[in-house]
Amino acid sequence: MRKSLILLPLLFTAAPAMAQTAPPSVPPELQDPRVADRIADAVQGVSQAMLSMKVGAVQAAIEGREPTAAEKKMTVRDLGRRDDPDFDRNFHERMAQVRPTIERGMKTLNTALPAMMKALGEASEAIDRAAANMPDPTYPKR
Repeated sequence: MRKSLILLPLLFTAAPAMAQTAPPSVPPELQDPRVADRIADAVQGVSQAMLSMKVGAVQAAIEGREPTAAEKKMTVRDLGRRDDPDFDRNFHERMAQVRPTIERGMKTLNTALPAMMKALGEASEAIDRAAANMPDPTYPKR
């Protein structure tokens, strides 16, 4: 009988923890395979823009001289071709691998996101509890 009197208040204190809502589910946007296609297309577009950037004048400025006419036209793509004769083919092969990589990453994220959200919620609660137990800095010292 005494044990039940001691355990009964513990049941009531655990009730708020049991009433918490489940962690949010994965947003539908992250489950849509078309999102991976849009991301891959955006990555390819940005990559093409980066390859078309003119950098010859920057190189001449770093060296402290005026750029030549050829340097004014030099792009990142030209620098890549200088170091790798198959730069364009290799670049397109790597870009073809972007879409499957993004899809795998999204699947992994979809699997891990609920657990991550739950852990973040628990961490937030732990921080709130710790902050509630902090002493009041305005409380007079004895």
